[in-house]
Amino acid sequence: MRFSHRRARGSCPTHARKGATSFLARVCLSALPCLTVVSSFAAQDVGSEEKEYFGSGSVITVKVHDASGEAFPSSAVVKLFNGVVPSGQRDTSSGVAEFVVNRTGEFTVVVVAPGYSEAQKDVSVRVTGRTQVDVYLQPPPASGLAGVPGKAVLAPKAKKALDQGILALKENRVGEAEKYVGEAVRLAPGNPDVLYLQGVLSLKQGNWRQAQTVLEKTTQMDPNSARAFAALGMALCDAGKYDAAISPLEKSLQLDRAGTWQTRWALAKSYYHDRRFDEALKLSEEALAQSHGDEPEIALLVAQSLTAVGRYEDAARSLREFLRVHADRTEAAMARRWLEQLVADGKIRTN
Repeated sequence: MRFSHRRARGSCPTHARKGATSFLARVCLSALPCLTVVSSFAAQDVGSEEKEYFGSGSVITVKVHDASGEAFPSSAVVKLFNGVVPSGQRDTSSGVAEFVVNRTGEFTVVVVAPGYSEAQKDVSVRVTGRTQVDVYLQPPPASGLAGVPGKAVLAPKAKKALDQGILALKENRVGEAEKYVGEAVRLAPGNPDVLYLQGVLSLKQGNWRQAQTVLEKTTQMDPNSARAFAALGMALCDAGKYDAAISPLEKSLQLDRAGTWQTRWALAKSYYHDRRFDEALKLSEEALAQSHGDEPEIALLVAQSLTAVGRYEDAARSLREFLRVHADRTEAAMARRWLEQLVADGKIRTN
């Protein structure tokens, strides 16, 4: 079967298509358990600056920020782990701490400062050289408001620029939106609402890497923002990073169980490419029902998922319905080929 799960990546019509991603961007408008801190911080993985310069190590630069996004003004303790193995400890200087490590792999940064909640961030070091990781410290939640982080109030000029940027994006005036968002970022670079809008603008422009970077900062600064996690997941999905997209998309639906059909559609695509076909089918059917026909292409993902789980007659019905209602769409030719292939493979009866 040409569009079965055996050829999922090549045949999926929802594979990071520019039109679809623009649509996702238009509508956009992880807390891991703490590692056990080992008392002895032996520097067995930490190398020397000299070795790094000769290419035998990597420098991990940790930049610590306060809730506004500015460099953390006080001293903070930064601990580095390779798995659960301690790999060093540093005090920040002007909000920065650096580690030289003699191996590549997965590391975890843990930052502790008096009067602030402990923060941690995973970092992947794949090549020798320099890797930067940004960590944002938040004050502990007030009594009775657990899990509700405080947000800096925007000054009037920044608020006006933000509102104008939102309106311009909604009306698809990308050039104007870029100007207003740039002004908002200049006036309030650490505000999570401003960063979120900057991430959505990057999505709209097809700049997946920039969107991912900005939205990761947003989710760190506002870890209860369902829309920020959804947008981050969409950025990763649009970039073809389906494995990585699953976690933020799932987190978004955990924070907001009602969610949006766009979030469910992106998660269904990610599940499909991760070969989690039953889950892809469930989420794509939910997205199709919730969208009320606003995005007919979801029906094609439903058909693919039905085929992947062996429900060929149901897949054929879905494709026939798509052709009946949307014969004028460009995807109709693809749907017709898939239907013909089902017949040629003997999966369905001819009608």
